Amino acid sequence: MDHLYLVSPIPPSVNHYLGYRAIMKNGKPVVMSYKTTKAAKFQQDFAKYVRQEVINQNWTLIPDKQQHFYADCTFYFDRIDKDSDNCFKVLWDSITSTKLVWLDDNVVCERVNRIYYDSQNPRIEIDIYPVDYIGIFDNMSQLKEFENNCVGCSRYSRNCSILNKAKQGRIQKEIKDGVCVVRK
Repeated sequence: MDHLYLVSPIPPSVNHYLGYRAIMKNGKPVVMSYKTTKAAKFQQDFAKYVRQEVINQNWTLIPDKQQHFYADCTFYFDRIDKDSDNCFKVLWDSITSTKLVWLDDNVVCERVNRIYYDSQNPRIEIDIYPVDYIGIFDNMSQLKEFENNCVGCSRYSRNCSILNKAKQGRIQKEIKDGVCVVRK
């Protein structure tokens, strides 16, 4: 299955994710951050739910560092003074901690589709699925076409850094209009 549908309670906002306390280090006061009890509990409970949903929904994609994901979200807040942007940190950290959907939340392209208000059942409905693009390429077909042009190049047989960076999404002067200009 290439879609994972999750329903989350409203997580602690980023404003309540970390707490701070002063400690003495080498005779000087230093501010230290820590994850709040509320955030840690949410993360633990939601990660458990995600693990179960991965099994229930037969999520078969194996996480890797380069695959990016859309996370289409519909918010149902209990009050109108809430901010959707403040919810993502603890939510994505919870999913990341499972290592079952993605390895790092730097691959998440969150999209807020709607915001509603439901005081009886506040929640976030999340539809997670892989993006079509791969690095700088719009789709797998475009990547294959580019890579086919690499095959005769001496750099290709040596694990070409230009190709690898392009797959990571890095913009490079060596690639102009979708063509590698360094071909050897």
